[in-house]
Amino acid sequence: MLKTLQILSATFRLAWQELKNNKLRTFLSLFGVTIGIFCIIGVLTTVNSLEKNIQDGINSLGTNTIYIDKWDYGAGGDGDYPWWKYVKRPEPKYEEIRLLREKTNTIQNIAFTLNTGGQNVVFGKDMIQNVSIYGVTEEFSNIQPFDIQYGRYLNGSDMDHGSAVAVIGYENAAKLFGTADRAIGKSVSFKNKRINIVGVIKKQGKSLLVSGWNFDDCLIVPYRFFRTVFEERYSQPNIMVQGKPNVTTEAFKDEMRGALRAIHRLSPETEDDFALNAVSDFSEAFSKSFAIIKLGGVLIGLLSLIVGGFGIANIMFVTVRERTTIIGLKKAIGAKSRTILTEFLLESAFICIIGGLIGLILVFLLAQILSGPLQFNVYISYDIMALTVGICVVIGIVAGIIPATIAARMNPVVAIRSK
Repeated sequence: MLKTLQILSATFRLAWQELKNNKLRTFLSLFGVTIGIFCIIGVLTTVNSLEKNIQDGINSLGTNTIYIDKWDYGAGGDGDYPWWKYVKRPEPKYEEIRLLREKTNTIQNIAFTLNTGGQNVVFGKDMIQNVSIYGVTEEFSNIQPFDIQYGRYLNGSDMDHGSAVAVIGYENAAKLFGTADRAIGKSVSFKNKRINIVGVIKKQGKSLLVSGWNFDDCLIVPYRFFRTVFEERYSQPNIMVQGKPNVTTEAFKDEMRGALRAIHRLSPETEDDFALNAVSDFSEAFSKSFAIIKLGGVLIGLLSLIVGGFGIANIMFVTVRERTTIIGLKKAIGAKSRTILTEFLLESAFICIIGGLIGLILVFLLAQILSGPLQFNVYISYDIMALTVGICVVIGIVAGIIPATIAARMNPVVAIRSK
């Protein structure tokens, strides 16, 4: 053990001395490794972060959740969306949530939702535009969990009576009242309807998901009140159904399909006149897309690493030539060939790791740039950092194996006489 530590210590000292004595040569040799690691780790980090941000947005739509709608959210992936097929389908109806409860036993939560965007909300002389108004039933917040920063959420009495109350998104509250905490108890109006603010939703932040729920810029009102202001058929009605924890998505979809076909009284040969949009399907589709992007980034980075590997091999060949006399003296006083081989392989790996760490630092700088002005959360995992070290060690050993073998096989007499 002590001998191994001595070899490691001596190797690192020699490698560090080589770096200091030949700065330009070392820089040029490390440059390829640095760029290669930057490409691979940068792409993996960016893609992983992008995927996590989007997957978080998808997961915010509800876990083990199905959106029942006449529109198929996943259709038209090839650019040809058959809207003419879906537009003729019947809209989901509020009464269907009771029928689905009666005909199935796998539902944990079910909610009926309506929403309309582009609304003007007025408070005194102030007005905000492009507000999304959501009309929801009682179990909506169980499927779409969010925190209330100030005040309270809509209660059962509000839902049953269609009370003129609402919870408001944090951004909207700040725009209308200066600060979000001043919104509680205030009355706002839209479409000439006055409504009282009872709660403010905690700030959610931006999501990379284009569709979904924008809780920062919305008003959430009881479904029964929403219907007194807007027509249901023009308000994107859909049913959100969340399965019980022990039910798989496929089994849940099968039961929902059977129940809906019975409710719609469809004959066995008739095609479904509804769509079951499972959140898990969106997640899987994105994962497959990102896997292809990751593979492309890795291949590009590997090309740079191959170039960097030749650079490391070159510096090791030069190092072996410069230390030929020292190698001969070591072998003359009893150093074994495997010890010489190990020393040069460790030195090659060490130099390569330095290049990789520089590349990793560049990735951290990229992360700071993206996380700041662009408001994009970047996640650099420990797995990626471990992968960096592993790649560098492998590249270093592969690049250094030939010069290290040449050094290990030197005849000590010939090596000492080389100068």
